[in-house]
Amino acid sequence: MTMSPALPDNDRPPPARFAFDRWTWKEIAYLLTSLPMAIAGFVYAVILVSVGAGLSVTVIGLPLLALGLQGARGLGRAERARARSMLGVRIDEPSRMARGRRDQGFLSRLWSGLKDPVAWRTLLYSFMRLPWGVATFAVTLVGLFVLWPVLPFIARGLTNADRAMARALLSPSDELERRIAELESDRGVVVDTAAADLRRIERDLHDGAQARLVALAMGLGLAKEKLTDDPEAAARMVDEAHGEVKVALQELRDLARGIHPAVLTDRGLDAALSAIASRCTVPVNVTVDLHARPAQAIEGIAYFTVSELLQNVSKHARATHAKVDVWRAQDRLMLQVTDDGRGGARLDGGTGMSGLAERLGAVDGLFVLDSPEGGPTTVTAELPWRDRAGNGSERIGAA
Repeated sequence: MTMSPALPDNDRPPPARFAFDRWTWKEIAYLLTSLPMAIAGFVYAVILVSVGAGLSVTVIGLPLLALGLQGARGLGRAERARARSMLGVRIDEPSRMARGRRDQGFLSRLWSGLKDPVAWRTLLYSFMRLPWGVATFAVTLVGLFVLWPVLPFIARGLTNADRAMARALLSPSDELERRIAELESDRGVVVDTAAADLRRIERDLHDGAQARLVALAMGLGLAKEKLTDDPEAAARMVDEAHGEVKVALQELRDLARGIHPAVLTDRGLDAALSAIASRCTVPVNVTVDLHARPAQAIEGIAYFTVSELLQNVSKHARATHAKVDVWRAQDRLMLQVTDDGRGGARLDGGTGMSGLAERLGAVDGLFVLDSPEGGPTTVTAELPWRDRAGNGSERIGAA
């Protein structure tokens, strides 16, 4: 199990001594209140397990047990808060219980609740606390009247055992649990991002190329009707339709470039980033130092990240110059976009920065924004490096 980090110096209890200071009274209060808390937790755990197991042969047994396990998490939160306030033990909150996807059935969600490791560890803690709580209560109570000269040392020894027990059973189980929670959150981000991209493509097709092609079809129909009666008017309408075709083709090219640009597939990041830099409203210097091309998915995310950042430079930065640097550092693909604009960019500033951070986080990447008021603004992004399948040694320019 992963233990909680060491306490900061200002939260660490001072060494026990022959004096009843603030820490000693807190520890004595903790030991005396542990018995009622242990009795409540033990009774809850016994009733939950016995009733849930006894009724497991019925339709309400297992759902009742799953519901009770959620309540056990509440007991764990209360014990962590008590240890934090009275013993100075900083214990991280475990990840939330996985709810299961909406497309999962009732049995799948029920099983997720029944196998919740955080709740079961809390129940184990409640079982272990009762005999220990009785013993510590008795020793502390006797110590108040008989052994009071050495009670600070007794209280420190007993509460150190409580600290170890709370860290072992009430803290997050291990890095795997944290990682699972992160991946579940990242999966939601990926799904939402894909749905948003599909809606954007549908909107662009409906409002742009589709509407223009409908107007083009109507214009050609009118020109066909006038072809015999008024050839000159028909010729003008055909000429206008020709212009509409060119505009529609350009819109379709722009849409295809927004999905996945051909230059990125054919020539890699250097040429693709140079192409989007040429469309930026400020001069952009692009430097790509890569000896091989990453996996297509990583390459695409890097391209669209830089594209979004350069759009922000054009729209919001009021910069006169920008710079894009791309390089590989061991197993990470590094991106850095710098501009000499006014600065003041924030992740919650409505410029799409938070969306970029979420997208990078969904693929185990990092997004760091440094934008003081007055500038300059530097955005550093990291992506995991993955070689192209079956062609890990592909060289830049070989495409």
